[in-house]
Amino acid sequence: MRNYQWLEEYCLNRFGSRQALESRLPIPRDPEQLRAMPDDRYLSQIALRVFRAGLKHSVVDARWPAFEEVFFGFDPEKVVLMSAEHIERLMGDKRLIRHLAKMRSVPRNAQMVLDVSREYGSMGALIADWPTEDIVGLWRLLARRGNQLGGLSVPRFLRMIGKDTFVTTADVLAALVAMGVLDRAVATSQRDLATVQQAFNQLVEQSGRPLCQLSVMLAFTVNH
Repeated sequence: MRNYQWLEEYCLNRFGSRQALESRLPIPRDPEQLRAMPDDRYLSQIALRVFRAGLKHSVVDARWPAFEEVFFGFDPEKVVLMSAEHIERLMGDKRLIRHLAKMRSVPRNAQMVLDVSREYGSMGALIADWPTEDIVGLWRLLARRGNQLGGLSVPRFLRMIGKDTFVTTADVLAALVAMGVLDRAVATSQRDLATVQQAFNQLVEQSGRPLCQLSVMLAFTVNH
């Protein structure tokens, strides 16, 4: 496996200066910020990620104020009480993106948020305290307990809220193949994800950088 020194030199050569590189890298939120975020904002961001999947983000974002309105500001205590009939009535609201399976996922994910809050104190506490050296474990937990959160939805949601994570995009997987971490650009099995996690943990140890920055830097090494 190539080390962090190679990765940094590649990225610096591509962008010409450290300042230019740093300006392109995300900065994760600290645990205190994540813990302070209320559960309704977590539910809103989960729902936003679900509706963004497969659609142009700007289209979804433009309609999100209407979603905030009809889903009671994503208060999980209120949303969880929405009946199937209520959700079906919302399918007639032209302000919304009327995808029934995604609409039904909102109260189901409200239940997940409430369950997590009872177990961990809040959704923010779970996410803030989860160790990044096992971030794929958090992916599995949220995907298993949530609804419509398969594929890359959980890591993309975590990136949206500022939790430090890598994302196994096509570019990142291609870079990991080139570095000798993976044999092929696929990481869907637990074994593959454990291998990817281990590689990222080594890069963190070598660089001191967060996972999200290393993930973006790896994607930069793939030429288009």
